[in-house]
Amino acid sequence: MSRKLLALLGAALLLLSLATYVYYRRTLASVPIDPYALVPDDAVLVLATRDHPALVRHLQEAGVWDNISGVRYFQQVAGQLALADSLDTGGNTSLAARQRRGLLALLGRKLVLTSLHITGPGQVDVLYQIPLATVREYRQARGLLETLGRDARYTLSTRTYEGYELQELTATEGGGRLTVLNYRNHLLLSTHAPLVEAAVQRLQLPADAPTVRAGFNDTDLLRLREVDATLLLNFRRLPGLLDVLFRPGTHAQLDQAATLAREALLGLKIEPGQLLLTGLANPETATRSWHQQLRGQPAQSLRTLADVLTLRTALVMAVAGPLAGPAAPAARADSVGQQGRAALDSLRAALGPGLALTYLAAPAPAMAPARLVLARCAAPARAALWLARLRRLNSVSPAFVRMGAYNVYGAGFTAEQLAPALLSAGPASPGAALSAALVRDYLVLGEPTALQAYLTDVAAGQTWSRSAAQVALLQQTLPQARLTVLADTRQAWNALLGYLAEERRAGLLRNESLVKHFPQIAWQLFPPDAAAELAPTASSEPSNQYYAQLLLRRPGQGASPGAEADAAAGSPRFRTALVGQPLLLPATPDDLTPAVVADSLGVVRALSSRDNVALWADTLPGPVVVGSPPRLVRGRVLLATAHRLHWLNPADGQQAPGFPLNLPDSVTIAAVATSPTLRPVPHLLLATTDNDLLLLDANGRQFAGWPRRLEAPLAGPPLLLTVGGRDVVVAALRNGYVYAFTQAGERYPGFPVSAGAHLEGPLLAQPAATLARSVLRLVNQHGELLTLTLSGDITNRRRVATWSRTATFTLVPEASGRVGAFVVAREDGGQLAVFNPTATGAPLLSRQLLTSGPKPVQWFDFGASRQVLAFTEPGPGQVSLFNGKGQPLGSTAPWPSTGTGVAVRYDAARRRYLLVRVLGHELRRDEIAQP
Repeated sequence: MSRKLLALLGAALLLLSLATYVYYRRTLASVPIDPYALVPDDAVLVLATRDHPALVRHLQEAGVWDNISGVRYFQQVAGQLALADSLDTGGNTSLAARQRRGLLALLGRKLVLTSLHITGPGQVDVLYQIPLATVREYRQARGLLETLGRDARYTLSTRTYEGYELQELTATEGGGRLTVLNYRNHLLLSTHAPLVEAAVQRLQLPADAPTVRAGFNDTDLLRLREVDATLLLNFRRLPGLLDVLFRPGTHAQLDQAATLAREALLGLKIEPGQLLLTGLANPETATRSWHQQLRGQPAQSLRTLADVLTLRTALVMAVAGPLAGPAAPAARADSVGQQGRAALDSLRAALGPGLALTYLAAPAPAMAPARLVLARCAAPARAALWLARLRRLNSVSPAFVRMGAYNVYGAGFTAEQLAPALLSAGPASPGAALSAALVRDYLVLGEPTALQAYLTDVAAGQTWSRSAAQVALLQQTLPQARLTVLADTRQAWNALLGYLAEERRAGLLRNESLVKHFPQIAWQLFPPDAAAELAPTASSEPSNQYYAQLLLRRPGQGASPGAEADAAAGSPRFRTALVGQPLLLPATPDDLTPAVVADSLGVVRALSSRDNVALWADTLPGPVVVGSPPRLVRGRVLLATAHRLHWLNPADGQQAPGFPLNLPDSVTIAAVATSPTLRPVPHLLLATTDNDLLLLDANGRQFAGWPRRLEAPLAGPPLLLTVGGRDVVVAALRNGYVYAFTQAGERYPGFPVSAGAHLEGPLLAQPAATLARSVLRLVNQHGELLTLTLSGDITNRRRVATWSRTATFTLVPEASGRVGAFVVAREDGGQLAVFNPTATGAPLLSRQLLTSGPKPVQWFDFGASRQVLAFTEPGPGQVSLFNGKGQPLGSTAPWPSTGTGVAVRYDAARRRYLLVRVLGHELRRDEIAQP
């Protein structure tokens, strides 16, 4: 062969190799691997982590790492890895070098998936996925397998399955086998070979085939800075996992509760003393599921249960749903007669929707825990009458047993007959004759012995409301939920031992310290909007998803800010839940944060900062208007109900002369504005729900030319300004037009002004001596910040942030009304960003949202780099605080808050922020040190 021909063949071979490499890089290697597409569909849960050093560090800070590393399975894996490292390095290198080269170093800061599968009766197995980012990592992983294969204790073999090469490492003693697949430098490992084979079978599916994460494709919780890992949970396969852990027939009620959702995606936040998982859950679509039976039912509060839950409670399952419904099979077999069914229906009408099923601590593992059913009584007196009627119809003796202040009667019916839609026969004497007692506002049903023991604890004051640890737990749970499951592993220990499958009991005893490290467990589902449930959209829409929260807590550690202190101090609780946002009154040397707050029934209170002592209380004819929170006007508290205006003296709560102003029933107030001038009494501007504007004086006289009907809804509250002694009414409409009216209801010249896009949110005004010098600022839905004068001229227009068709922009004025101070909030696709208009570049704050609906943003500016940004999420009932640089203020954990906003004041003498927030039935005050 000539040299020329040899050179041509070598060049052709080189070009072919180069073309093959380019093809691989541009086609196969350029397409990223979706690790969720490799997870078999039968996964019960999938754990995803991205920063393993931080995860281990946070587990150590939470005090749980030592317990995890003591688990036998963990020790076996760690021992095998240590052996592989020692063989790979010959035992001559340092420990630090072996750790850098070990398999654990492969995890690093990359996305690693761990999926749990049920692989047989009483058997679960795990599939691991580890990506290899560099050639060094690939060689390291291959070298570890080959090194173990050369050891006499292991055998390394290779086989082909569906065209893919599988490596199997088998232990000569015991027969344990590890199966490994390297798919495009993506390792899949499992000790159960069919799991790896199932992953290979998924590679045969089309690229667009749905994965186990298909219901949450647009949600990536790992992007959140404080999330350490994510957990994908399949509720449809949860009963199978419970069958592996527990004896058959012992978890029927939990199986039923699992039918509220079919899957959930939760983000894990590890804090000292607690693990918090929050995220979303897709509702179950099966016909007979709990979700279908409870659709449209509002969430209910769990806080009232604290007075009737004994300290021996091991498990609580509270459901917000109707007592009536399709009967369970056990309930259908019972014959109560036509009159009995009518009496049961009447009893249900006297009870509130929803109930709580509780299990008490078992005295010994061989004894079943006592079961109690607690139903809220909307009308206790009427419920007592129908209970007596049922006793007569079922020939139950009217004799009773006196337990303290409570009477125990025979019930004459079973719990399943009372609430067939929510209860199934439990493991503790299903269908047995029950006794009943009215305890506070609850009807309690249970077996006679268990009920009498329960009432003994309640009469002695051994309830959750008297326990700081249990109150702190309730303060960290969601204020309302459709399903709440609370467990105390210490109280439930004997029941766990009695219900566990025989082969799992030894493992529970070995890991007792891990199980009891977080004794308090809370699982909650907050429902989507009732309207969205009744007319659901796609399951991926946030409005049709549950907000889910799982809390594992160790009492006395890692409580939310101020939770344990408030629980120990016993903050006063009002009978009715507080709503809205608190209004801070002027501070005095003895009282820095006196506040005015309203409840859901329309009672307004002025509360001192010392133990929340009520200075005065005033009962209004209805709830305060949400769009017009109470505020100080001329030193008095101005607030509105649906058809009345109230102007209260903050010292004693008395109405100002001439108040309240009574409006016609046809007028429903949506917002109130007042003039900022120093007149003896203010002029009042009212916006109604019918898009009308009314201008009144303080005597209730309506100015000529009003009301003024607007052609579109208001984008935000209207403004009443005084310029050169004249009243100017400014209204921004959602259709993008801004109007300015005179006191006679006529438009000022130059108006209306088009903002160029739709508007959403309030305006910011800076009045001056003339119309031409008075300035309005607003943000349209194209992300443009506009400055216009009251003469109708747009003097400045600049874009604050990028925009999209789904983005919503809102101008957030400074809370105290400081002129010229504001920020701009943008919400787009579940992402909230806050921009400072005086700065350019990155946003002040960027945060991933978990729920839909309004997200109130507040901006407090106390000057000299003392700014506070408050972001409230009404769904989970929490508020996050940040400083002027977007850094968390006080604590990285959100503060529990059920109001629509918070109040903040700065104490310059002690360099502290004073936070006032609403939490259910309580008003909380907290101090935060200035960083």
